[in-house]
Amino acid sequence: MAETVRSSSVPPALASYYGQKPAWRDCGVPGFECTTIRAPLDYARPGAGDVRLAVARKKATGPGRRLGSLLVNPGGPGGSAVTFLQQYAATGYPAQVRARYDMVAMDPRGVARSEPVTCLDDRAMDAYTQTDVTPDDRRETDALVDAQRKFAEGCGARASRLLRHVSTADAARDMDILRAVLGDDRLNYVGASYGTFLGATYADLFPDRVGRFVLDGAMDPSLSSRRLNLDQTAGFETAFQAFAKDCVQHSDCPLGGRGTTPRQVGDRLAAFFRQLDGRPIPTGDAAGRRLGEALATTGVIAAMYNKATWPRLRTALASAMEKNDGAGLLALSDSYYERDAGGRYSNLMAANAAVNCLDLPPAFAGREELEKTLPAFEKASPVFGRPLAWSSLNCAYWPVKAVSAPRRIEAKGAAPIVVVGTTRDPATPYRWAQSLAGQLSSARLLTYDGDGHTAYNRGNSCVDSTINTYLLQGTPPPNGKRCT
Repeated sequence: MAETVRSSSVPPALASYYGQKPAWRDCGVPGFECTTIRAPLDYARPGAGDVRLAVARKKATGPGRRLGSLLVNPGGPGGSAVTFLQQYAATGYPAQVRARYDMVAMDPRGVARSEPVTCLDDRAMDAYTQTDVTPDDRRETDALVDAQRKFAEGCGARASRLLRHVSTADAARDMDILRAVLGDDRLNYVGASYGTFLGATYADLFPDRVGRFVLDGAMDPSLSSRRLNLDQTAGFETAFQAFAKDCVQHSDCPLGGRGTTPRQVGDRLAAFFRQLDGRPIPTGDAAGRRLGEALATTGVIAAMYNKATWPRLRTALASAMEKNDGAGLLALSDSYYERDAGGRYSNLMAANAAVNCLDLPPAFAGREELEKTLPAFEKASPVFGRPLAWSSLNCAYWPVKAVSAPRRIEAKGAAPIVVVGTTRDPATPYRWAQSLAGQLSSARLLTYDGDGHTAYNRGNSCVDSTINTYLLQGTPPPNGKRCT
């Protein structure tokens, strides 16, 4: 269990980190300023070297009394918080919030601008993302396992210095150094998806430094890696069922018309995936990539995160199924992997694996154990069960052992924390929010009865006004409040 640290005591070995004076500079993005702060590579041995962490800020615009800094994190793990701030939060969050808070982001250690973990070069990543994750025979299974091993070995070779020091607990401790560097007595925070686990971990480590905390699209820290993967598989099935019901109401749906059941829609999509497994289709991609089952599945999964993407998915599926053109689904897949038009990948997938594999023991010890569990995944999702099960094998071959285990997080003594759950969230199922809210001693559960991943600032006035009131006035909602 994580050791609780009280604000009255900063260990002497960390005093120089907490006492840093940031040298803010122009970011090259209008309205933003950036700096780099130091944190110990190894908190157990602060003298063993530093990690340099990238921070960006957009100062409160006014009017109104400044409320301090508001740190944001988009999740992942592996998502760039700095990019999220500059491209979305600092310009897209409600104006009244941006008026009163300095909007701040820090790329967690190992992510994007903060000494990024890397595993494979871009060409190797292209091959990795096209690996068949629904193996039909021993040869295909061997190829999949080999790809997972090579990915893990690449991480070990390219990121050996950082790989043992990118845990969520490490990143949470870095957040407290940032709080002190910013001059705030308490940390105000909005974390989405994995960012909720990061925020909850911070609250458990530093309960009396918790300010106004919003954990949106909550994760459940008490679950094993296998359970998390299985629950998420069921979550994508729930989201797909909602998409299927919506799709058949539109004339451009290639998976069926009015009266077609979600099960029939799923069967037709699965049949299309099987067709791609044997015969990938053209995409017009400059690198020569064709759309096979793996990339197509990823493209569909990517569209489940946001209901606003469903029309784009219908168009992409129609092009692929009716015109033999896989460009639309490939673009969706590339957005998921953060691959740009020039063929360059962000380090999202490398950092995602590095953090996940360090935080929890692997979901499966190896292929034999996974194969025994396949029926449970296929039951959870007839469409996505097999590929999501096989994709969760990566930590089995990780070069460093996990440093943590599933546990309840209570954060006793923390100020009220708002936990937000969406009833048909594909990536962080609603019951995770219910569970986290039940663990945190000061949690207030806010439920959004709707679709998509996370709820704040996605157009629901009830959710937005509730969270804005909390952030601006410090008044949390009553536990159990629901928005539709």
